[in-house]
Amino acid sequence: MRFARKTLGIPYAVFLLLFVAAPLLVLFYYAFTNGEGQFTFANLTGFFTDPNTLGTLFYSLLMAAVTTVVCLLIAYPVAYVLATSQLRNKAVIVMLFVLPMWINFSLRITALKEILTLLEGNLAFHPFLNSVIGMTYDFLPFMILPLYNTIVKLDGSLIEAARDLGADSRSAFLHVTLPLSVPGIVSGVSMVFLPAMTNYVVLDMLYNSTYIMGSLIGSYFSAYNWHGGSMIALVLLGIMCIFALVTDGAEEEDARMGGALL
Repeated sequence: MRFARKTLGIPYAVFLLLFVAAPLLVLFYYAFTNGEGQFTFANLTGFFTDPNTLGTLFYSLLMAAVTTVVCLLIAYPVAYVLATSQLRNKAVIVMLFVLPMWINFSLRITALKEILTLLEGNLAFHPFLNSVIGMTYDFLPFMILPLYNTIVKLDGSLIEAARDLGADSRSAFLHVTLPLSVPGIVSGVSMVFLPAMTNYVVLDMLYNSTYIMGSLIGSYFSAYNWHGGSMIALVLLGIMCIFALVTDGAEEEDARMGGALL
């Protein structure tokens, strides 16, 4: 049995080696070498001393943070109402939020761009606001689904116990439902923040922006500056790994706290 498991694991090991480990090695090689193939830290120091790269990084972080907060503010009430309501077709309603994801991405953003263009005649929409709207429209289902799955699995007897002890609806929500739904919040934040920080397609389609990390990396490689582009991609990968570790640790801590509450 153990031999069979090792044998079945060979294709996965080969896949990881060819499509994960090998590209990362190439990325590290170009990031820490110059045009002559010599080892150097110039690309790393250049990243943190270039106002263009730092400005793009901060703009990407701001865009991702605002998009995540807006998605959370919209998704939590929707997920809470759907999970706690007595509707018979809750699954159908949840599917309606996921349904736009089945439509071609370019068509959805193009349609949204036309709507925003019409609104700009009456409202002074800023490109940043347009981008947040586009990002929110694109990533909102990724926030709703983990929140809904977490809230719908909560033990309703805990709410009843809190109310029997004198808590009103607001107190029961703040002290029972909200703490127990934090793992869903953390999952949703991770699923929105990380891709929003690098998603440049929405910005390019809405107002041809280059102030996002994905566009900046693409511009470096288009200019055949693989060393600078690789370093930017490596720094961005490091930020993502740190964020993933922090959110994973927070989710585990919240799960332990939820277990203690139960």
